[in-house]
Amino acid sequence: MDHTLEQLILFINAAVLAATPLLFGTLGEILTEKAGNLNLGVEGMMMMGAACSITASWMYEFAAGASANPVVSVLIAMVVGFLAGALGGLIYAVVTVTFRANQNVTGLALTIFGVGLGNFIGELIGAQAGGYASVMDSTKSLFIGGLPGLSQIPILGKLLFSYDFMVYLAIALALMMAWFFGRTRKGLSLRSVGESPATADAAGINVTRYKYLAICIGGGICGLGGMYFSLARYSGTWVHNCVGGRGWIAVALVIFAAWSPIRAIWGALLFGGLSVLRLYLPISGVPTQFYDAIPFVATTLVLIITSVRQSKERSQPKGCGANYFREER
Repeated sequence: MDHTLEQLILFINAAVLAATPLLFGTLGEILTEKAGNLNLGVEGMMMMGAACSITASWMYEFAAGASANPVVSVLIAMVVGFLAGALGGLIYAVVTVTFRANQNVTGLALTIFGVGLGNFIGELIGAQAGGYASVMDSTKSLFIGGLPGLSQIPILGKLLFSYDFMVYLAIALALMMAWFFGRTRKGLSLRSVGESPATADAAGINVTRYKYLAICIGGGICGLGGMYFSLARYSGTWVHNCVGGRGWIAVALVIFAAWSPIRAIWGALLFGGLSVLRLYLPISGVPTQFYDAIPFVATTLVLIITSVRQSKERSQPKGCGANYFREER
């Protein structure tokens, strides 16, 4: 294989892996905003998912000893990571939907709380593990390699079939969400809650129930993104502040994708590519910090350009960010 082509394939592979947690975070926030709630706590929910998932996996393996099953360990991590993110979403939902607090302030507070709690849990379990928490090598191996047989196909196999199962789960989730929003009655009801909760309420739709479900499930999806950071991105070893601001990029990707799960796939891939650019396009004399800043600079530009060129078809749900007061209907 030509060296240039091989390097290009390696770059695409790295971009896809870097895009996967971003896609989970973006999809979770899209679901939340479609119900009319702007949750800026994505970073916090991802951190909660990251810390709780690796903690649950490590505790299971420690308790089970030599009989620990890596598949069970990963499933436990996924469930606990989802529940941790959903718990963050539930906290946000109670404060904003039930008590009608300011959504922006609540989301920022959730980020501060989630990041702090995640680092605390991660460091605590690391101390108990004797310095740092790390899962079994057999558990780590489940995030290495691709689809058996298909990944061996020349070029195409490396491009499409050489990823871990979470990559395909994220893409499948995006496709399912697109179908849900566009083809199902409940999806239409959810969108109506986000566009005009008063109208949805008048039509007999339980606005509060839809908001709670969307926010909690959206938080759980963000938690899966955090789980991917701790178990896949950092090879099953706890790293302090492992999400590292990617939750904010996911919030911006929602706008970049115009609240479309399908466009979120391409947006996440683009930003994933920017985050690994320094490894495949190094420029002599350019500091590493410059490359690290590129995704965040691109995020700022996306927000500016989107605000200037906003169209009706690609605008935020009209009810997003505003609390619903039923008595004023």
